[in-house]
Amino acid sequence: METAASQAPTKARWLRPFSTARLNLVWVSALALALVLFLVVPLGAVIYRAASSGAVAGYIGRPVVVEALRLSLVTSAIAVALTIILGTPAAYLLARHRFPGHALLDTALDMPMVLPPAVAGVALLMTFGRRGILGAQLEALGLHVAFSTAAVVMAQLFVAAPFYVKAAKGGFEAVPPDLESVSATLGASGLRTFLRVTVPLALPALLSGAVMSWARALGEFGATIMFAGNFQGRTQTMPLAIYQAMQSDFRAALVLSLFLTVTSFVVLVAFKALARRTTIGSYYA
Repeated sequence: METAASQAPTKARWLRPFSTARLNLVWVSALALALVLFLVVPLGAVIYRAASSGAVAGYIGRPVVVEALRLSLVTSAIAVALTIILGTPAAYLLARHRFPGHALLDTALDMPMVLPPAVAGVALLMTFGRRGILGAQLEALGLHVAFSTAAVVMAQLFVAAPFYVKAAKGGFEAVPPDLESVSATLGASGLRTFLRVTVPLALPALLSGAVMSWARALGEFGATIMFAGNFQGRTQTMPLAIYQAMQSDFRAALVLSLFLTVTSFVVLVAFKALARRTTIGSYYA
C-alpha cells in the first residue's frame, strides 16, 4: 500500500505545472492590463475633460472646427483611395515575384514608416516645392503644389501608403498560388483571376491595411505642416488645428481632440465590423 508520504511527491508534481501556469497567467494579465490602461486612460481623460468643460456645443459650428474636420476627412479619404489604387499592384508584385532589387524596393517602400514626419515633409518640399527638383517643371505647367490642399493629400499619401502595402503584401502571400493556377487553367484571364480569386481571399488583410493607412493619414502632422503649411480652410487639418488651438484656446484644442477621437473610433469600429463580416463570408463561401 502507498503511504501518504509516498503520494505527496506525485501530488506535488501534478500541482506544480498548474500553479506555474496560473502564475504566468497573472503576470501576463497584469502586464496586458498596464498597457491597456496606459493607452485607454489618456483617451478617456480627453473625452472627460472636453465633455465636462461645457464647451462642446459652443464649438461644434465654429469654422475652425468644421473646416478642419471636413478637410481631414476629405484629404484622408483621397489619400487612402490613391493608396489602394497605387499600392495594390505594388503589394501584389512584391508578394508574387522575385526580381533583382526586390529587397531594395521592399525596403524603400517601408522607409516612410520609420522616417521622422518632418523629414518626410522636407523630402516632399525638396521634390515638389518651388525650389525642388521638379518645381520648375510644375511651375511651367502652372501647377503650384506646395502649401496647397493637394500638398496635404500628398503628405498623407507619402506617410500612410506603406502601411497598406505591407498589409496587402502579407495578404497576397497568404493566398495559395495554386488557386490562381487552377483559375488560369479554367480559362480565366489574369485580371479576372486577380479580382475573383486573389482579392476576395486577401480582402481581410486589404481592409486592415486600408484602416491603418487611413488612421495614419488622418493623424498626420509633421509632413503636412512642413510641406503644406497651416492655412485654415486650405491646409489646416484636425491635428494642425489642435496644435494651433493649444497656443491660444485650450478648450478649443480639447473639443477638436474629442471630435478627432470620436471620429477615429467610429470609423475604426465600422471598418473592423466590415472586415469581420468579410472574413466570415469568405470562410463560408
